[in-house]
Amino acid sequence: MRYYLKLSYLGTNYHGWQKQLDKISVQSQINHALETALQESIDVVGAGRTDTGVHASGYIAHFDSGQKIIDFKKLIFKLNSILPKDIAVHEVKQVKDNFHARFDAISRTYEYSIVQFKDPFSLGRSYFIINELDVEAMQKASNLLFNHKNFKSFSKVKTDVYTFDCEIKKAIWHQRGHLLVFEISANRFLRNMVRAIVGTLIEVGLQKISVNDFNDIILAQDRSRAGKSVPAHALVLKDIEYPKTDFDTSNNGK
Repeated sequence: MRYYLKLSYLGTNYHGWQKQLDKISVQSQINHALETALQESIDVVGAGRTDTGVHASGYIAHFDSGQKIIDFKKLIFKLNSILPKDIAVHEVKQVKDNFHARFDAISRTYEYSIVQFKDPFSLGRSYFIINELDVEAMQKASNLLFNHKNFKSFSKVKTDVYTFDCEIKKAIWHQRGHLLVFEISANRFLRNMVRAIVGTLIEVGLQKISVNDFNDIILAQDRSRAGKSVPAHALVLKDIEYPKTDFDTSNNGK
């Protein structure tokens, strides 16, 4: 039987989601917790990679078990008792046997936070930029993302993908109190893509490049033309969306 997990984690202490032989990852921690709680071999499948240091508030994964799990609240309690304090499971439920956390996702939403004054309470969760930013120009440049499909200019150079095409569904800057937050949604993202886009948009905001320059960078399909990738610690995977038909909610647990 297949089960769905919704979890959150602070990525500071982990080398991303993906398990690695010689490094601590979120996936390896989840595997260990599930195997301990269920007393069987488990290999959890995540919705995709997150880079070292990137956080997630709405990460989705699935796993298969030979057991018919009835009491999901009890399992969640067990998992959270086993997991380190910077990883938390929020929901477990049974899904269709062909549900796939990665391939069934229809959109993913990330947020990147910027703070513009020294704030100890934002340390480790936002990127500090002291220079004034032209947010209006940054939003105009962000709007150009909807006109394009190929985002090779914002992809990590050495990456094995079948296409650089992505469909941008949302790209907006919000002022949330003292934080400037970039929210972006797409059907898929390339490795390092969000951090490279934000880094280039910041160059627009600092008036190092124009809005038209930003458009030309996308058209160039050349990573060397884009800005630097901003630090990972201010990036959060906020949400992953799936077709409603993917879920079997007949067994909600007690």
